Parts: sequence; structure tokens; C-alpha cells
Amino acid sequence: MTSKPILLAALGLLGATLVPAVAQADDLRSSVAADMPDMMALYRDLHEHPELSFQEVNTAKKLAARARELGFEVTENVGKTGVVAVMKNGPGPVLMIRADMDGLPVVEQTGLAFASKEKAIPASGVETGVMHACGHDTHMTAWVATAEQMAARRADWSGTLVMILQPAEEIGEGALAMIDDGLFTRFPKPDYVIGFHDAAQFPAGTIGYSTGYALANVDSVDIVVHGVGGHGAYPHTTKDPIVLAASIVMKLQTLVSRETNPLDPAVVTVGSFHAGSKHNIISDEAHLQLTVRSYTDEERKLLLDGIARIARGEAIAAGMPDDRMPEVTVQANYTPSTYNTPEFSEDVMGKLRTRFGADRVKKVPSVMGGEDFGQFYRADPDHIQSLIFWVGGVPMDQWEKAQKGEVTLPSLHSPYWAPDAEKVISTATEAMTAAALAILTK
Repeated sequence: MTSKPILLAALGLLGATLVPAVAQADDLRSSVAADMPDMMALYRDLHEHPELSFQEVNTAKKLAARARELGFEVTENVGKTGVVAVMKNGPGPVLMIRADMDGLPVVEQTGLAFASKEKAIPASGVETGVMHACGHDTHMTAWVATAEQMAARRADWSGTLVMILQPAEEIGEGALAMIDDGLFTRFPKPDYVIGFHDAAQFPAGTIGYSTGYALANVDSVDIVVHGVGGHGAYPHTTKDPIVLAASIVMKLQTLVSRETNPLDPAVVTVGSFHAGSKHNIISDEAHLQLTVRSYTDEERKLLLDGIARIARGEAIAAGMPDDRMPEVTVQANYTPSTYNTPEFSEDVMGKLRTRFGADRVKKVPSVMGGEDFGQFYRADPDHIQSLIFWVGGVPMDQWEKAQKGEVTLPSLHSPYWAPDAEKVISTATEAMTAAALAILTK
């Protein structure tokens, strides 16, 4: 096992590759540009044929074949539908590059000529349209393009390249499924892990990154609030669960406003409140659904413990007996926060800033969205260095109109999200290849 001090010392060696990397900039950029017609054909195919989480069978098979043709040793069905492609190229560190594969249960409304018309049945059991509304099609295409660049440049690097296609990012389960299926025991364990995500908040072709916590812990919490039902005209004969649930909703706001350090980001949002079925009937139950966001494990515990405490406390104040206390359930498959190791992230981004220019590579605030990319670092934080960065995808004409207030930009997961895919893919490919060549320098 490589220790963290040795890894950090090795980062200093990346500086020695700066001049060669810059010297290769035109060659790499032109090579990526030459591949783009083929890559855009692949992108359109992936966009037109998305698959839901853990259903990425055809997608995985198609891209695994591409990796085999490039000389990678490929294993399929890792973590159900995941793919692991390994290229050993002499002594040196192990670098893992990850892309996610799954689409979303969204009916596409972009109007693209190659818009998805696919339908599938998610866990809900209700058939739905499927769309790459989060841009995973750009991630996969850049993954293939980076694999092609690295395979063609084997003389320029030394070490082991592990490229993975991860399923089920959208439900927060795919990374852990691959780890549990032996990702770090059956295959070379990485010293470094990198990936990217397209961004609906930055102009196409720009790169954004954060150091430290980059994305949040994401917890889903269900609360069943019990009451005593009855006639709406005689509330004194009931215990109204709607009033109790409303009190819980309001009191929950104090978790962030009064119990959390103002310098520690936290979110508690009640996204769903369901109760009752008729005007004049007081129901006997109310159901709340919450999303809870935090960065540190300590803050996460404070919020989750506080939710349970407040639910019980408000029920006691409402006179509910012990056997009618609210049931608070934290969903087990939470998405952990994503941590970009600071020294490694700044070093890689420094190289990319030199390559692309300071106007295209910028440090940006962390976000409260979730990404299960963080599972890879968490598997062994003393050994693994980790970085995920953003690549802007907003078409420039739309970006300029938005700055003038003329249009509202669609977000990720919107049925209207249509990034400037060519700029996302070419930028991400050049960035990931340049980073990989620096990390795996001879």
C-alpha cells in the first residue's frame, strides 16, 4: 500500500511534466478534434438510447467492446452492469477514470433530431420515458475518447490505467455496488481517481472545480405522523395529524437556522406533505418526505438526530401517547459527500489552467447536489487521492441571452437540457487525457 505522504510527494513530480504537457497541447488538442466526428456519432447514439439505473445492459456492452478494441482488459457485470477496463503499461501509479452510464425517468422535450423515444419501467413500476437529462451521455463519450487517446499514447506514460463505467449514479447505488463487487480487490487499487460532470450553470467549454467538500451528503427521510381521525366539525374529539405535521415542518427549520453553525452548509427540505382525502374528515395519518443535505459526517448526524428529536418532541407537545409517536425512517441508500483532496486537486487544475488559460479554468463554490463518486475516496481515504470537476455545457448563444435576462436556462435533470455536447466532450477529453498523462508521467 502506498502511503499518503508518498503520494503527496509524488505530486511534486507532476510539476516536472509541465513543459512536456504544454508542448503537447497542440498535438493533443488536434488529435481530440480529429476524433470528434466519430465521438459525436457515438454521443448521438448514446443520447438516443438511454437506459435506467442498473438497466444499462446495451450501453455497457457497446462501450466495453470499444475498450477491448483499444487493447484494454475488460470485465463486464461488475456491480450488476458496471464495466472495468484495465491497461497495464509498466511501473508507476494506478489511475482510475470514471464515467457514469444511467439515464433518468424523464420524457425528453429538447426537440433534438436524435431525441430519446425510449421507455422503461423504473423501481416505481410505472412505465416512463427515459432521457440522458443529466448529461451522462457526454461523460461516456469523453470516457471512450480519453481511452482512445491514452491507448494511442502508451509511449508517453507509465503505470496502470483503470477506466470504469459505473451504473446507477442517479439512485446513488452504483459506485458502492462496484466496490462491494470487488472493484478494489479484483482489480488494481487506484492511487488517484478522477472524473467530470457536465454543468448547466457554466458556459460550454469552461472548467470549474472545488477543493475539499465539492458535493453533499444526500439523505432521504420519511416521517409518518400518527393521529386520531374523526369528523372535521368535532376536532376536539381527534388528534389532528395535519396540525402536528405542520408543527414539525416549521420546527425543522430551526435545525439549520438555530442549531447549525452558520459557516457549515446544511439543508433540510420537506419536499412532500400528504394527508387526508376529504374536506370534512380529519385523517389519522400524515406523511412527510424530506431531503437532507450536509458535508461532514458530524453535521449529517446532527441533522438526522435533530429530525427524530423534533418529530417526537412536537408529538409529545400535542399530547400524543407513546404508542402513537411519529415514525422517522432514514433511507439506507444515502449518497455520501464528495471530497476533492485539496493538494491533488489544485495540482491537476494548475496544469489544466496552464493548458486552457485562466479564463477557462476557475475555482467555483461547492454545491449541495449529490454524486456517489465520493464513495471511491471514502473506501480508503488514507490511500486514494480524488478529484471530480465540472465542464460547462450551456451553449454560448443561450448563455449570453441568459446574462441579459432574456431566457431562463434549464437545469440538469430538465427535459429541456441539451448541452453543447461537442464542446463538453472535447474539453473533457483533453482535460482528462492531460491529467492522466501528468499523473502517469514516466
